[in-house]
Amino acid sequence: MTDFLKLTGKNIVVTGVANRKSVAWHIAKTLEEAGATVIYVVRSEARKESTGKLLADRQVLVCDVEYQEQIDKLRDDLTAQGIAIHGLVHSMAFADYSEGMKPFHETTKAQFLQAVDISCFSLVKLANALKDIFDPDASVVTISISTTTMASENYGFMAPIKAALDSSLAFLTKSFSSFSRVRFNAVGPSLLKTSASAGIPGYVDAYLFAEQVIPRKSAVTTQEAADVAVFLLSPRSSGIQAQNIAVDAGMSINYFDKDIIAGVLKHDS
Repeated sequence: MTDFLKLTGKNIVVTGVANRKSVAWHIAKTLEEAGATVIYVVRSEARKESTGKLLADRQVLVCDVEYQEQIDKLRDDLTAQGIAIHGLVHSMAFADYSEGMKPFHETTKAQFLQAVDISCFSLVKLANALKDIFDPDASVVTISISTTTMASENYGFMAPIKAALDSSLAFLTKSFSSFSRVRFNAVGPSLLKTSASAGIPGYVDAYLFAEQVIPRKSAVTTQEAADVAVFLLSPRSSGIQAQNIAVDAGMSINYFDKDIIAGVLKHDS
């Protein structure tokens, strides 16, 4: 079988696997199918235990990105293996909605900064920690969203965090270019059916609406987003740099669909 993606034998670090619905899991299993060796990184010993059956017989390391010492240990553990890292999947996000969904202007400083640290700055910290063991042509892929300017109430304050994540791609690209050809890109899926999204108030209604807006009348699947991530991790995407590739099945071009407009106007009348 032809190795079209040229991923056979490549070592890819994948963060963020929580269960079978995770974007990170879909990316990882697709990488394995393409011949890559995946090194899994989960956030805690408890998560390592809960994913034990799913990740059986695979290498699983622990790193909570809120703690620099754990990032340093991850770097040391990977360095000790004496291998080059050809790719990194940054698939992690957290927002404290424990007090319920509030208007954006009521977001607290603590909530916002914690979300920035875990969901955005962790990419910078991980990239910096692993820079010396990245292959010169390594590819880093993070998971963003299809648009950061659609002011959806039920996404809380996460969209501005993702906007910062998207912007950081250009600056990481520029700073890394002084010593390597490491690429930084993002996959930006529209609404997905994941365990994390299920906990967002009002998300199900938004998901069902998205299915009506998308021209094909079915939402983007997690596997579709994963497939784009795997392509970005492969040498086949070597000309793509500092981009967020939107994977929304055309949702962004169809908000003025005549049937949706007619339904809204009929309801208002």
